[in-house]
Amino acid sequence: MALFSRKDKYIRINPNRSTVQTATQTKPEVPDELFDKCPGCKKTIYQKDLGLEKTCPHCSYNFRISAKERLAIVVDQDSFEELFTGIETADPLNFPGYVKKLAETREKTGLDEAVVTGLARICGQKVALGIMDANFIMASMGTVVGEKITRLFELAREKELPVVLFTASGGARMQEGIMSLMQMAKISAAVQRHSKAGLFYLTVLTDPTTGGVTASFAMEGDIILAEPQTLIGFAGRRVIESTVRETLPADFQKAEFLLEHGFVDQIVKRQDLRETIGKLVALHGGDL
Repeated sequence: MALFSRKDKYIRINPNRSTVQTATQTKPEVPDELFDKCPGCKKTIYQKDLGLEKTCPHCSYNFRISAKERLAIVVDQDSFEELFTGIETADPLNFPGYVKKLAETREKTGLDEAVVTGLARICGQKVALGIMDANFIMASMGTVVGEKITRLFELAREKELPVVLFTASGGARMQEGIMSLMQMAKISAAVQRHSKAGLFYLTVLTDPTTGGVTASFAMEGDIILAEPQTLIGFAGRRVIESTVRETLPADFQKAEFLLEHGFVDQIVKRQDLRETIGKLVALHGGDL
């Protein structure tokens, strides 16, 4: 039957020549950066429709954003002063390829480490600010992350400032072993000293906030906010299901589930975060 199938769709005959020429078929190409697929509603979105906040226009899903993008939508213009850069890890385990990976990640992301720390103003309120960035080794918590956040709390206590911390992490950084896990206690102790001084601590949980970060400073805020549909948890879903031998609810470890069960105080849309943070800081002893 193939002898009788139409081929003029693929073959061009030049009447001036006796040879048969095969037409070159070219597909139109669309640059990858023009469109994105929403993980929430699965719809294809034109990148420009996401806006500065990077939220889906159909279901309001929050795409993950960098620390730099977070600064642009939350902090008062030209008010951020970055602090505690240039701290190097001691690579306590001499983990193969770790130092090289850090150098490559710094070059690729332009970040100093997995958390950006400094002083800033939000709606006119002066705060000590920390923003974790999942683009840097999934914002895993190593010794440098622990040191930077600890120093941020110590500086805030010294200057009598509230701390606003945006969390996002895959957990402890395995390349640093037990030294990474020790940062949970180290930061928690700094949080306690800051709290005993009567100062305000606000955490904003962003996708994903998991592992040792969730088990320590992420859930120690005086008020805990979360972005919609944020993944929040300690152990992974499969680990929990295999341990308890039960099938977990579909929305388990999502911000909405945690709000319902009292682990989160409020879910705030990304476009409303700046104003909400400003009001909360003002109500808790900010610059009125």
